[in-house]
Amino acid sequence: MSKQYSRAQRVGDQIQRELAVLIPREVKDPRLGFVTLTGVDVSRDLGHAKVFITLMNSEDQASIDANLELLNEAGGYLRMLLGKAIKMRSVPQLHFYYDESVSRGAYLSSLIDRAMASDRNNQHADGED
Repeated sequence: MSKQYSRAQRVGDQIQRELAVLIPREVKDPRLGFVTLTGVDVSRDLGHAKVFITLMNSEDQASIDANLELLNEAGGYLRMLLGKAIKMRSVPQLHFYYDESVSRGAYLSSLIDRAMASDRNNQHADGED
């Protein structure tokens, strides 16, 4: 029976669950916005973890960059807290990245809505002629 769910994926899921609790509770910086974790990709050797985030009510690049910088600076502290919460020999180094898939999906959805509305308007205009 082949492994459908690798150890790296299981570790990534556990890290995501723990960080979702730790970030709001332990990172006390007022500059930090409302962060949502969308995924964690752990390397096969479990040495590095890419943590993907989105920010609520924040679309400007300056705010995104400031939050990423803040989280990357707190990465060592969060890694230490993860080490206490997760029973592993070594905890991966955390690297935070902005996940553009949510905003990209909203943009594509608005394009589809506009195209459908335009198509409906063209059908009504053709029907009136």
